[in-house]
Amino acid sequence: MRIAITINTSWNIYNFRMGLIHSLISHGNEIFAIAPIDDYSEKLKEAGCNFVPISIDNTGSNPFKDLSLLRQLKLIYQEIKPDVVLHYTVKPNIYGTLAASSLNIPVINNVSGLGTVFLSKSVASFAAKKLYKKAFKEAQIVFFQNANDREDFLSEVKLPELKTDLLPGSGINLTEFAPSPMPNQTAITFLMISRLIVDKGVNEYLEAARLVKKKFPDVTIQLMGKLDERHVRGIPKRSIELAKESGIIDYLGETDDVKPFIQSAHCIVLPSYREGTPRTLLEAAALGRSIVTTDVPGCREIVEDNENGYLCDVKSSSDLSNKMIAICEKPHTDLQLMGSKSRLIVESKFDEQIVINQYLKHLSNIMKQIPNE
Repeated sequence: MRIAITINTSWNIYNFRMGLIHSLISHGNEIFAIAPIDDYSEKLKEAGCNFVPISIDNTGSNPFKDLSLLRQLKLIYQEIKPDVVLHYTVKPNIYGTLAASSLNIPVINNVSGLGTVFLSKSVASFAAKKLYKKAFKEAQIVFFQNANDREDFLSEVKLPELKTDLLPGSGINLTEFAPSPMPNQTAITFLMISRLIVDKGVNEYLEAARLVKKKFPDVTIQLMGKLDERHVRGIPKRSIELAKESGIIDYLGETDDVKPFIQSAHCIVLPSYREGTPRTLLEAAALGRSIVTTDVPGCREIVEDNENGYLCDVKSSSDLSNKMIAICEKPHTDLQLMGSKSRLIVESKFDEQIVINQYLKHLSNIMKQIPNE
């Protein structure tokens, strides 16, 4: 079977989808990775994929550029003639599905989170929902990463006949992310890993850090992630610089390998306004770390409150700081126990093999429906 995988970055495919790709290749499928060129494009070729470059405007909503993406994908799908296309991220989900359906190619879409489109009430949000409705009515199956996202999507986009299923995010490779010992330092190290945009709760984290530092000045509070000032909700670089200069946070920039930074922390924090299933929390839990995150869809599924971490109120820096202070007051043995419970949660609910099996099942069902030539 020829399977095309279309995403907004090669980095995304390589970091989050390789377990699935290796499994598909091992089952005798030919894989076409379709994404913009970046540092990971060559790695996809080395992993056995046929790489096809495209151009995507990932930061804007220019209709002319988006129509260009639609034309690009239609030409690519006409040329490579995939039996099925797997789409991820907003623009490939929408324009890739429109392109594939015009050629009668089956598609499986993955909505990894509702994001800004569903958090705002703007004209752009309204238009995006209309495009989702037009495209997704042509999809064979759409995966969501939590039940709340599926319910809200179907309510707002109004596609009652849409065939859907749930996935535990991208899953986590439990061998690659094996439990590691909790750091022995007395002073706690917190770490937040995220794109630096408002909806991830960065502003709340900075204010909570200030409050925590008042009570526990020896605590280390780290922030890691890509600055994205071009994003409509991007955090200004100066805000991060001021927090760093005042000693509130340690800004670590961005990295391709977060594992050693998680291993050096006692607790991972993500005060996001909403998620699909946040990868950083899965990695943190698999490595055996406590977690503080918001009580919102996507985040609450990974944390059992007061068991492997704490859930805090969304958009509340005061409640976030209280939960971080509670971590600071825990004995080291309690933090170790929290980390062990995190590991048990990912083993039972978020194993990458669960994701792979779901894809294999639905791909098999689609192929059974395609008439033999």
